[in-house]
Amino acid sequence: MVRPRDLVLYGGQEQSAHPQLPRASVITMNAAERRSVAVLAFVMMARLLGLFLLLPVLAMHADTLRGATPALGGLAVGAYGITQAVFQFPFGLLSDRYGRKPIIVIGLAVFACGSLVAARATSIAVLIAGRALQGAGAISGAVMALVADLTRPDVRTRAMAAIGVSIGASFMLALLLGPLLESVIGVRGLFLCGVALAVVAVALVVLAVPAAALPRTSGPRRLGEALAVPALLVLDGGVFLLHVLLTALFVAVPYLLRDDLGLAEGKQWLFYLGALTLSLAGTIPMIVAVERGGATVFAWRLSALLLGGGAALLTAATQLWQALAGMLLFFAGFNFLEARLPAEISRRADEGRRGAALSVFGIAQFMGAFAGGAVGGILRGQSGARAVFAVCTCLALIGAGGAVLATRRDPG
Repeated sequence: MVRPRDLVLYGGQEQSAHPQLPRASVITMNAAERRSVAVLAFVMMARLLGLFLLLPVLAMHADTLRGATPALGGLAVGAYGITQAVFQFPFGLLSDRYGRKPIIVIGLAVFACGSLVAARATSIAVLIAGRALQGAGAISGAVMALVADLTRPDVRTRAMAAIGVSIGASFMLALLLGPLLESVIGVRGLFLCGVALAVVAVALVVLAVPAAALPRTSGPRRLGEALAVPALLVLDGGVFLLHVLLTALFVAVPYLLRDDLGLAEGKQWLFYLGALTLSLAGTIPMIVAVERGGATVFAWRLSALLLGGGAALLTAATQLWQALAGMLLFFAGFNFLEARLPAEISRRADEGRRGAALSVFGIAQFMGAFAGGAVGGILRGQSGARAVFAVCTCLALIGAGGAVLATRRDPG
């Protein structure tokens, strides 16, 4: 007898986790769906790359500007998060009313303007304003809603997973390219790269993405429905915590590497390259196990513990290899969650509330980025980089406990 808990989702359908039971046929994306998903994944990746390129280098650049303090430097790193959170749902509502493509183009234009403002900043206040304007082009929810509009339900989970992978890829590329490019073109050059990426993304949206029919359901009603689903709120809380940890760490990690471990700014990209590459040995097996319908509960819990273990190693690191091990563990857990959480939201939210659910998810994600930057900057200014890592360790362990409780109640 097949019990409900023995069933897993595969390609948008339920099927048995037992190998001896028949499996549903796999439905693949058609050519139009593959093209639309690929282009929108690149659009998301390009825009986030424009934000994340600054992550490993912006805190130190902020220190050189007029009026800078550690707290304001942390605010500059995470300022985009608060405006992303504030404008995420209004952009989603406007895309429901006027169409996804026009709103996405407007959001990309706002992001480009913010990049130009930040590139010209000579004071910390102008830099914060530029970063906030970058975030005001909050198109993540609209992009994900367009992906949902252009794909069939049977392939939508895989389409959302592709968007999640593009987000993770933009983060990894940014950590590698940010310090390397900064040594050649400077931080202002990185902001101008963001402008160029936005222009390319606009061209792709206009020329390569088909229009989609406007949804019929009213936005405010779906928002209330999305906020009323406990399983979705657990995922929202997870992505909030994940980005608190990420942004707070990168307010402090460059200082640990330079001041405590003697690694010059121009060589820090090698450190990130090693940590990211080695972390794939932990991330890929978890992703494969979950995609095959097994070890889901274990993977969720393990990824949260990896975040805490990585932050704990950074707290105690006195040698470069210890810091490398800490970042390796952190990235292994982070990359898995960054790819899986959007796919889980799309799987658990029904079609009538998916756009709202993805917008709320985006709000939580970027509120986490803002909170991490602000809190990380304050902690570093008052108690040093290691205090940031210690607090991140505690938060990650709290998150691990939450993951245990959530998966105990809902193993899927």
